[in-house]
Amino acid sequence: MKAPDTFWQFDKDISGCGVFGVIDRKKNLISGSMPISAMCTMHDRGNGLGGGFAAYGIYPHHADKYAFHLMCDDQTSLDKAEKVIKEFFDIAESQPIPTRKTPAIKNPPIVWRFFVTPRQVRPRWEHLDEADYVVSVVMHINKTVAGAFVFSSGKNMGAFKGVGFPEDIADFFRLDEYNAYIWTGHNRFPTNTPGWWGGAHPFTILDWAIVHNGEISSYGINKRYLCQHDYECTLMTDTEVVAYLLDLLIRKHGLSKRMASRVFAPPFWDEIDRMPEDERRACEALRMVYGSAMLNGPFAILVTDGKSMMGLNDRVKLRPLIVAEKDDMVFMSSEESSIREVCPELDRVWAPKAGEPVIVEVEA
Repeated sequence: MKAPDTFWQFDKDISGCGVFGVIDRKKNLISGSMPISAMCTMHDRGNGLGGGFAAYGIYPHHADKYAFHLMCDDQTSLDKAEKVIKEFFDIAESQPIPTRKTPAIKNPPIVWRFFVTPRQVRPRWEHLDEADYVVSVVMHINKTVAGAFVFSSGKNMGAFKGVGFPEDIADFFRLDEYNAYIWTGHNRFPTNTPGWWGGAHPFTILDWAIVHNGEISSYGINKRYLCQHDYECTLMTDTEVVAYLLDLLIRKHGLSKRMASRVFAPPFWDEIDRMPEDERRACEALRMVYGSAMLNGPFAILVTDGKSMMGLNDRVKLRPLIVAEKDDMVFMSSEESSIREVCPELDRVWAPKAGEPVIVEVEA
């Protein structure tokens, strides 16, 4: 068969997305210029349809408040969302998220932030603890308020994302003016899901933030499983399920991060059969109880929660992940070049094994 003369029109160069993360174990603050420079190095891994960052330690003056970041189609959507927020929370401060005009960013939504605390007298969900109450309100807004989405809801942290290359998003949100002790960044190349502002990475709930390179082909079953536990997936991107699964497995069900990683990327059954009895029985139980939470497909994910950063590959390592150390800082990225760009001299560099989590905790 002869290739058509217009073959170039059908060529699709899938760069596969790019992720970067850095954590300082002693919570020393890192300038936003570092993750921006690292993501610039991986420019060709994206196509301009999604970029974003998450940062921890950026709101010290409101550290005890939940920082709700919203994106809204118009002022009417924002007003409706604010009305709902006022019903469930006391608002300490309400303001536009600082931005600057950036030529590459076209028709951005309204981006706004509220610093809030749950009301003492709650109109709904009185029986829930505080964290579940916040999750319920976020799900309620994202499902019922047309044109408005809460895309970040943690304490002393925030996500910043949209349609554009990461350096464009960073310029738009003025991230060079922020300092944080944990940063993650993402460069998106959408394949199966739309490239839009809400669908960019990171995906968050409470303090959890997730960036992902790859494809969650188990999205359907993961989404149905989460619906049984009152998590609503509304952002039309497969990675959203990972943020909610983390919250469910670790915060609500009490699994450790290492055990959760065994749920996401479990050993194969023949590996389990060769394990010592106690380990084998534990892995069998996780496979049976949490089969619907397993992540199928190629992936490399970075998970942050304000206390740690975790990197994890799928169980056959179909997406790259590099880890490096320098003094109190630990880096994780799709490419060693992005790490070398911001820290040329490293103490140690390695590639984790398939399905093997790398978990770094802060000391303070």
